[in-house]
Amino acid sequence: MLKVEELSASYGAVQAVRRVSFHVAAGEVLAVAGPNGAGKSTLANVLAGLHRSRSGRIDLAGTDLSSARATQTSRAGVTLVPQGRRVFGSCTVAEHVDLAESRARAGALRIEQVLTHFPRLHDRWTVRARQLSGGEQQMLAITRAVLLGPRVLILDEPTEGLAPAIVTAVAGLVRDLREQGVAVVLMEQPGPFVDTLADRTVTMDRGLVSDSVHAHEGEWS
Repeated sequence: MLKVEELSASYGAVQAVRRVSFHVAAGEVLAVAGPNGAGKSTLANVLAGLHRSRSGRIDLAGTDLSSARATQTSRAGVTLVPQGRRVFGSCTVAEHVDLAESRARAGALRIEQVLTHFPRLHDRWTVRARQLSGGEQQMLAITRAVLLGPRVLILDEPTEGLAPAIVTAVAGLVRDLREQGVAVVLMEQPGPFVDTLADRTVTMDRGLVSDSVHAHEGEWS
C-alpha cells in the first residue's frame, strides 16, 4: 500500500529524517516508536505532504507522492491527524463532521460507526471546538480524519495527554479501520499502547529508523 524508500528531510541545516525506508500494507498497523525529538512528527508531515523531503520516494499503491502537495496527498487517500489536534476553534462538532463528510472518499466509515467509540462527541454536538476539553478535541480530530475515508491514516502521538478510557476508545477505532483495510501509521512513544495495537513496530531515533520487529500479542484495555 504505502512504501517509503530512502526518505530524508531537513529543517534548515538540521537533518530530521535520515534515509528512512519502510512499508505498510492495507489493513496493517505500523508503529513508528521513539522518544520526543526522534523525528516522528517531521516524518508524519513529509508523508502528508506538509513538509518537503530532500530526497527519497513515497509510493502509494504505485502512485509517486514524493513531490505532492498536501491537497494532492489527501486526495490520493493519505490523511494525517497531527500532534496538537488543529481543530477549528470557532466551528462546532457538527460542523467539523459535515465538512469531513462532504469530502469523504467512497467506503468511508459513517459518523454513527465512529460515535460508537466516541459517544462523548454526540453529547457535545453543538459545542464549538475551542470549548472542548483536550481529550474531546483529540477525538474530534481523529473523527474528522476517519470520516474522509483514508487509505492510509497517519496518527501523530494520538494518545498524548489522554485519559485511559479515551486511549482505549482510540485503540478500538484503529482496530475497526484495520478491519476495513485501512493502513495505519502510528507515530508514538514506546509503551503498551504500541505493543498491543501494532502489527509491526519500527524504532526511530535521531532521524533514523531501525528494522521492524513484531508487536506483542494482546489487547489494550
